[in-house]
Amino acid sequence: MTVHLINQTTQERLHIQQKLLQERCDSLLNLLDISGHDVSIVLLDDAGIARYNSKFRHKKGPTNVLSFPATDLYEELPKELASSQLGDILISVETARREAEKKSCSLHQRISELIIHGLLHLLGYDHEQSTREALIMWEKEQVLIKQLTNSRSKTMPHLAINVDHVATVRQARGTTEPDPVHAAAICELAGAEGIVIHLREDRRHIQDRDVYLLRKTVKTKLNLEMAAAKEIIDIALDVKPDMITLVPEKRQELTTEGGLDVVANEKKIKKTINKMSKAGIPVSIFIDPDPTQIKASLEVGATFVELHTGRYCDARNGEEQNKEFRLIERSAELAFESGLLVNAGHGLDYRTTSQIAALPTIDELSIGHAIITRAVYVGLDQAVREMRDCILMAG
Repeated sequence: MTVHLINQTTQERLHIQQKLLQERCDSLLNLLDISGHDVSIVLLDDAGIARYNSKFRHKKGPTNVLSFPATDLYEELPKELASSQLGDILISVETARREAEKKSCSLHQRISELIIHGLLHLLGYDHEQSTREALIMWEKEQVLIKQLTNSRSKTMPHLAINVDHVATVRQARGTTEPDPVHAAAICELAGAEGIVIHLREDRRHIQDRDVYLLRKTVKTKLNLEMAAAKEIIDIALDVKPDMITLVPEKRQELTTEGGLDVVANEKKIKKTINKMSKAGIPVSIFIDPDPTQIKASLEVGATFVELHTGRYCDARNGEEQNKEFRLIERSAELAFESGLLVNAGHGLDYRTTSQIAALPTIDELSIGHAIITRAVYVGLDQAVREMRDCILMAG
C-alpha cells in the first residue's frame, strides 16, 4: 500500500517537489505503523479547498487542511477493500505558504506538518473534542515532526571540484607544476561532474591562461567564480563558461569569507547578471543561508544560489552544527520553492559532506580544499572517488 500524492495546484509560482513530499509521506506511514493502508493527499490552491470547505463544513473561504476518513467516503466498497483505505487529505498550498512565512519555516516543512495533522485525524485523533484530546494530538504531532525531520533522503547531488588549491601550490614556487588543467582532467575521469575555478583580481592562484585552457578541456561543466569587477566580467564574457558564480572578494582574506551581500550590492549584481544573460551564461550567487539574501537573489535575476556551508563546517560542537544544518536545510527549501536552483559549498570535508548531500533540494556540492589535501596522501583520483562515496552514502 502507499500514499497517492496528487498535485492540483494551478499557480506556477508554487514550486512543489513531489518526490520530497512523497518520501516524507512514506516515512510517516512507517512511523505510524500504517504502511498497509492507502492514503490520498491532494494539493490544492485556495479556491480549490474553499469549495470543499463550503460543501462539507459549510464554512466560507479556504482552510489549510481537510481530512476525510475512509469510513465516511467509501461506505459502498466491499469490507475487505474499505479496510485498506485510510482516507483522503486535502491541503491548500497557498494557505500553507502564508503560514510558513509567519512561522519562518519552508513551505515543504509546513505542508509536512499539515500532512501529519491530517493523518492523525484519519487515525481518530480529534483536537476539537476536548482540551485533553487537543494536547494528546499536539504532542503526537511534535514527536512525528521531530522524527520526520531527522530522516534523510536518498537524493544524490552532483559533485563539482574546485581546483584553485592546485594552482596555489604552483604559484608558491612560480613554476608550471602542478597544473590545475591536468588536475581537472583527473577529477573528471574519477567521476567529478563539474570543475570550479575562482579567477581573483589579484591572480593569487588561477591565472588567465588556466581559464582559457580549462574552457577548451573541461568535458563536464566549468563554473567560474568571480567578483563583479569589470576586468573579470570581460574575461567571463569572452570565455563563456557553463556558468558563473558571483562571490565577495577581499584582498586580505585567505579564502572567501561569508556570502555575498546581494541586498547591499543589488544594482551592481543585477547589471552583471543582465550582461551574462545576454551572453547565455547562467549566474549563481554565493550567499549565506538567509531568507533575505535568497529573496534578493531571485529579484536580481539569478538562476542559482550557492549556500555558504562554512559556519556549519566550523561548528564547535554537535548542537551548534545541528543548528547551522537546520538553517541550511530551511534555506535550501525556501530557495527551491522560490524557483532557484540550489548549490552548496565552502569548508565541506569527508566528515561534513554526507549530511548536506542528503538534502533533496541541493543540486550540486562545490568542494575543493578537502579533496586536494586528501590527494596529498592518497592521490587525486582516489580522493575524488572517496568524496563521491561520501555523497552516495548520504542516502
